[in-house]
Amino acid sequence: MKALTVRILLWGYAAFSMAPLLVMVLSSFRPTSEIFDRPLGRPTGFGNYVKAWTEASFSTYVVNSAVVVVCAVLLGAAVSLLAAYPLGRREFRGRSMFAAYFISGMTLPAHLGVLPLFYLLESMGLVDSLAGLVLVYAAGSVPFNVFVLTAFFRQLPHELDEAASLDGAGPFATFWHVMLPLVRPALATVVVFQFVPIWNDFFYPLVLMRDESKLTLPVGLTHFFGQFQNDWGTLFAGLVMTTIPLVVLFVLATRQIVAGLTAGMNR
Repeated sequence: MKALTVRILLWGYAAFSMAPLLVMVLSSFRPTSEIFDRPLGRPTGFGNYVKAWTEASFSTYVVNSAVVVVCAVLLGAAVSLLAAYPLGRREFRGRSMFAAYFISGMTLPAHLGVLPLFYLLESMGLVDSLAGLVLVYAAGSVPFNVFVLTAFFRQLPHELDEAASLDGAGPFATFWHVMLPLVRPALATVVVFQFVPIWNDFFYPLVLMRDESKLTLPVGLTHFFGQFQNDWGTLFAGLVMTTIPLVVLFVLATRQIVAGLTAGMNR
């Protein structure tokens, strides 16, 4: 009986939380006049999405955000894997110092260094550049990624290294063919935990970008809201398009995320 009550409460909370999202999705398919007359009416077409995509430069914002997020996440994950593997699997002088160095990167608010970061990127010609934004996000993700991945590499049995060595595998082959497949849950976890804040970040694009054709979604949405502030149907369509990638990511990666967060509990 207790379990049933808890389940009912959880489903009720889920329904309560999803109700505004459902209203937003339904309203995105209806003209503004109908939204005010009948807030919960049936969808009538995709006109709002076409309008947001073509007239509001939404396609530009989406493409810029996708390029920045994918490149930053992949670059940050690749660098973090190469750093976490020796920290988690090898014994060498200064390992604790390097680990502390990476962990210290999570203790300082990154926004405190925005002024020297701006001057550094300006000296490199990377201000108002998607490449500069990618480098900033990738570098900012490394400390957390290394912290998580190092813990996972340490949990793997050392007998795996010995077996791979007996089979003639070198350090890189062991990393690529043996260790990397085993840390996929952790890799999925860090990818999701970096994808979401980068996709939603407003600060760095606002500071570093000047050309409107290079803006990402969070900053582009402010222009979008100003342009269509009275067109609620188009606004809802834009918000839905902004939310869809996050929903798809969580749906596809939920199993890997749960495995990554609970790995090692039964060891």
